[in-house]
Amino acid sequence: MSSFGQPVAAPRWVSIGLIPLINLVLAFLVSGLVVVGIGENPLEAVRWLIYGAFGYESAIGYTLYYTTNFIFTGLAVAVAFHCGLFNIGGEGQAYIGGLGVGLVCLYFDFLPFPLILPLAILGGAVFGAAWAFIPGYLQAKRGSHIVITTIMFNFIAASLMVYLMVNVLIEPGQMSPESRPFMENARLPAMHEMLAFIGVDFGRSPLNLAFFWALICAFLVWIFIWHTRWGYEVRTVGQNAKAAVYGGISPSRSIIMAMLISGALAGFVGVNEIMGVQHRLMLNFVAGYGFVGIAVSLMGRNHPVGILLSALLFGALYQGGAELAFEMPRITREMIVVIQGLVILFAGALENMFRPRIENWFIQRAQARRLAAQPAD
Repeated sequence: MSSFGQPVAAPRWVSIGLIPLINLVLAFLVSGLVVVGIGENPLEAVRWLIYGAFGYESAIGYTLYYTTNFIFTGLAVAVAFHCGLFNIGGEGQAYIGGLGVGLVCLYFDFLPFPLILPLAILGGAVFGAAWAFIPGYLQAKRGSHIVITTIMFNFIAASLMVYLMVNVLIEPGQMSPESRPFMENARLPAMHEMLAFIGVDFGRSPLNLAFFWALICAFLVWIFIWHTRWGYEVRTVGQNAKAAVYGGISPSRSIIMAMLISGALAGFVGVNEIMGVQHRLMLNFVAGYGFVGIAVSLMGRNHPVGILLSALLFGALYQGGAELAFEMPRITREMIVVIQGLVILFAGALENMFRPRIENWFIQRAQARRLAAQPAD
């Protein structure tokens, strides 16, 4: 408490900027020790990691392609988290959302692309939201823990997709559990194709229009959470459900709404993967993006700007790690996973290791300034 009777808090940029940066530096320092331990030069490893992520056009395209998926799943986790929910079902919601995207592209391919695109986005949102609705309803109305139900729904989603791809949606005459390829008008244009159309030469990569949709979603989430009545209700329930009831807010309604939005955002992974890259329905296209989204959201402090930066970091680790493993064979893909795990460890589980000391230092400085500015009696 300051001398003026008002509480003193550390600047917001310390919490959302400085502390995550310190944790990230520590993660890379420990990773460097691991690299030294296997007999490699950590500075050389960092050089290849950065080059592999941003050193040439195709690398940038791949980095932003991975970033797109992490933005969707990171935002999905963040919206639920603001309501006090730990949604770890993004993997299953993205899987079922991709099913919705694929069904639109398979059965509405007689429509022109300008009509298929919004329908595919809607399909991903509706299917992803529907898959998140049941855990949200069970949490809101029956008290079932959201972590347990979303975990189980990940497994149910995987089993459902196996059944559909093997028995229903598989292309006749083939053994691989994949649908028929989409028609050209049901595919998202790749970024290098669009740039080539205007005369710009950009390396081939899976990057496509879904990247811009991810940026739009980040902006819309920012508007929803901090600039709408519904977002205020979600944040109030997440902070104190009893106080929300006292203020006339329905926690169950906010929980279900947050989970619907969360599932819809996760479902947009299907727009990037199914419509933008694979151009067919297939198994295992989610590839762990839903789980990495948890780390992305936590590291980004559940704020859209932080999530964009965190998603870019993990996209760079994915793409740069592949280049690093190729150029320095002793650093295997498993080692890259270790580096990613260290980033998650320091940014998530150990994020409060230095927070009290750092915040107290800034608070003490602020209190000292206030005391110095206080007029003498």
